[in-house]
Amino acid sequence: MRCALRSVFSGILIGAALFGWSDARADGTGAIDFDLAAKFFAQAKLISEQDGGRLWGVPLYGPILFVDPGSRQVVANQADVEGLLVPRGNMHVGSLPLEQNIANTAVRWAGVHWTMIMWPLPENRYQRGKLMAHEMFHRIQDQVGLGARDADNTHLDTAEGRIWMRLEWRALTEALIGADAGRRQAIEDALLFRAVRRASFPDAAAPERGLELNEGLAEYTGFCAGGWPVEILADRAAVQAEDYEARPAIVRNFAYASGPAYGILLDESGASWRRGLTTDSDLGELLRSALNIELAGVSKEEALRRIGKYGGEAVVKQETERETRRKQRQAAFKARFVDGPTLTLPRVGEIRYSFNPNGVEAFGEVGTVYITTRVTDEWGVLDVTADGALMIRDGAVVGRFIVPASEGSDLKGTSFKGAGWTLELNDGWALKVGKRSGDYVVARH
Repeated sequence: MRCALRSVFSGILIGAALFGWSDARADGTGAIDFDLAAKFFAQAKLISEQDGGRLWGVPLYGPILFVDPGSRQVVANQADVEGLLVPRGNMHVGSLPLEQNIANTAVRWAGVHWTMIMWPLPENRYQRGKLMAHEMFHRIQDQVGLGARDADNTHLDTAEGRIWMRLEWRALTEALIGADAGRRQAIEDALLFRAVRRASFPDAAAPERGLELNEGLAEYTGFCAGGWPVEILADRAAVQAEDYEARPAIVRNFAYASGPAYGILLDESGASWRRGLTTDSDLGELLRSALNIELAGVSKEEALRRIGKYGGEAVVKQETERETRRKQRQAAFKARFVDGPTLTLPRVGEIRYSFNPNGVEAFGEVGTVYITTRVTDEWGVLDVTADGALMIRDGAVVGRFIVPASEGSDLKGTSFKGAGWTLELNDGWALKVGKRSGDYVVARH
């Protein structure tokens, strides 16, 4: 079954006429425009009705929060359980507490499992529809057995990891815009490049698969349900793959390109693939099986022989030059997060963090640097607006964040400030001297 029907496109146009949508944003004050919010809720509901459960067997529409990051104002399409929101017509309004991070995501708050979307939404109705459908998937993914798994694909910050990912995308792009034998050959090439990358990084398959099933399927849902006619989806996915190839970091966002590409190619193959998905499914393997493609072993030599038609030599040259610059950044990370004095913020209860997926960089085997992030735990709120924080895992879970406590940092009182970061501690928490001279750690009084 194709992922979308022309009736979705027609329904969106009908909705535009019925509700009189304009593509204007809010009035610039930072507060949410209630009339626009009501119309956007109607668009989200229409998207779900037009889908009719075809994609995932359940309605996409449910509790939605629009949140203005500046004011933390909230407009919801329904009441919460704890009575924190007050009615305003058919909507409910209020403020999001400081301990709640703001992001485009699914979140449990005030007794409800919400789709949270940051205000303002895209002006273009189809980009807006794609965003809303993407985030609505995140709210239902546990319900359909595809619960999110956090995964840092740090190998995709290395030259070899990026080379083979970019070549996989280029082959997928050719498959999306091609047909018949040409499409099949391009898919085979993409799968070969994928296999070579995973052979080079034996532990890469699971985290790649995890992000493709999380963000990849969410983005695929956005493509299919957001309002575009089915005839243009393959072209749109090809354009998106080209866009992501140009991005400086792909560790946490590569699935936005791979997920729609594989999903749309699976739909075009005629395979019935969505209902049987589990958290162990692999989109590449599903496509290989659907088309009966046999990869006779994983041969890097054969893969290198095929890269010419995808501009592989230029990709290798670009990534070799990028690797030199990456090593310089890694040296700066070492000075900032390892050699110099630091402030450590450990996991105490449930550590939560929001971030820009385009600003994430692997720091060797040490951890992952989030250039901007907002972190909350029982100790309070860390807000990093520049230069990054280092996140270190303890096994599969986030163990701690580290920021520099360099000369000039203000480390007195309950409100602290350093290079690119601020920290607000809750009552009962303080900074204590760490093991090294100049180091600090957040701990209870």
